[in-house]
Amino acid sequence: MPKSFSEAERGYIKSRLMEEAKLCLTQYGIKKTTVDELVNRVHIPKGTFYLFYQTKELLFFDVLCEFHDQLQSKLISEVTAAQGNINVEKLTKLILELYTMVADSFLLRLLTDGEIELLIRKLPPEIAEAHAEKDDFNVEKLLSLVPNLEEKNIAVFSAALRGVFLSTMHRHEIGEPVFEDALEVMIRGIVIQMFEGEAK
Repeated sequence: MPKSFSEAERGYIKSRLMEEAKLCLTQYGIKKTTVDELVNRVHIPKGTFYLFYQTKELLFFDVLCEFHDQLQSKLISEVTAAQGNINVEKLTKLILELYTMVADSFLLRLLTDGEIELLIRKLPPEIAEAHAEKDDFNVEKLLSLVPNLEEKNIAVFSAALRGVFLSTMHRHEIGEPVFEDALEVMIRGIVIQMFEGEAK
């Protein structure tokens, strides 16, 4: 019979699992990190791990979602702080800063190594779909904070921003020397259409 944990214990164990999973993603990536490595770092029995996550991929997905949510919250917070004084230049700059944060994080390695794709393939389809719907909701919230911005085609703008994000997997093919400038051009193009409401 599995051991029961108090809410505080559950919170602590889950927090530690996510902390160590993030460190392992940085050091080893998804494929080279095992459940044994994670439970050794957190000092819990292997059985306890499975009380929290059915697979290591679900844990890694939680870590990625948390990081994604932090990025989106930062963007929404900064747009809100601008108190309506937001334009194409300002919004382009804010989104570009978030992409730079990704480039400086554990996530870039996972993107360039193709491990994100591997992770998504191993997730139950409904989990990936729910994340995409949540992403669309957050873009809707962002759009509502930008004055004179038409709140239509939310799914299109959300997908376009995801597409730009995924271009980081192809920095080398796009060209390292021009990648940052190309990224800015792509983001600015999406933002211009967001303000004009011209997505088809």
